[in-house]
Amino acid sequence: MFKNSHLLDSTKSFFAEIGDITFFAGRFFREVFFPPFEFKELIRQCYNIGNRSLLLVSVTGFILGLVFTLQSRPTLEQFGAESWIPSMISISIIREIGPVIIALICAGRIGSGIGAELGSMRVTEQIDAMEVSGTNPFKYLVVTRIAAATLMLPLLVVIGDAIALFGSALVENLKSDVSYTLYFSKVFKAIAFGDIIPATIKIFFFGFAIGLIGCFKGYNCAKGTVGVGEASNAAVVYTSMLIFIIDFIAVFVTDIIFDI
Repeated sequence: MFKNSHLLDSTKSFFAEIGDITFFAGRFFREVFFPPFEFKELIRQCYNIGNRSLLLVSVTGFILGLVFTLQSRPTLEQFGAESWIPSMISISIIREIGPVIIALICAGRIGSGIGAELGSMRVTEQIDAMEVSGTNPFKYLVVTRIAAATLMLPLLVVIGDAIALFGSALVENLKSDVSYTLYFSKVFKAIAFGDIIPATIKIFFFGFAIGLIGCFKGYNCAKGTVGVGEASNAAVVYTSMLIFIIDFIAVFVTDIIFDI
């Protein structure tokens, strides 16, 4: 009986939180299109999210390209299919591996940072002070961060994908003397708009999810320092799960569209 009651309470809490997140997202869409617009804060957040994540994304992309090529090469060599490495690596990274891995890395870097920052402001009553002073804290703190994450993540993924392909080309150049010109000519021949467009669209949703969950958890943080830690941790966990769900939906919809 106790287990059933606990399960029922957990289910209610889960759906209640989904409703709260949906309401939070709806408020964002209401606020984002109406003045006043906080352009200076938006630019500052774009810098914080983009520039400060660039090194992490670059290192991740470079290692991803190296490891993926080194792991794939022995299997393809058994079938004499080394010439397919540039095509396989480029399509895999651009379609799936690059966006998802970099989004997960940014969920840890950006989502936790936003959750901790807004959570600290909530705990120290800075958000309450903004409301009392007549400032709209939702537009200034939340709208700018969600918009910045949505705009900057595609740029980070593009940079990460390019560096990953360079890492892969470096391995091929060292292992089989494939020139960089030949490698990238094969890459561009293999890539089609059907690979780039769906991947780009879902990256915007990844960025929106990272900003939304991070802001939601931080903005509604519980009182106390423990609440800040819980908000930061929950932002990463929830965002990671949401990224996989969005990726599944994107792949499913893309498969249906291209089958038609």
